[in-house]
Amino acid sequence: MLNKFLGPCYKELVKYWLPTAGTWGAVGAVGLVWATDWRLILDWVAYINGKFKKDN
Repeated sequence: MLNKFLGPCYKELVKYWLPTAGTWGAVGAVGLVWATDWRLILDWVAYINGKFKKDN
């Protein structure tokens, strides 16, 4: 349905822009981790979660 609505020209454009959009998405995700509390986000990563134990 989407192919009929947009056409083959846009399908080819998406094919070429997908790696660029993925790269910018990764940069945005790293920027979000950098700008926010990194420990809050990295506590969800399984390997890193055990490295930073909180002393209560």
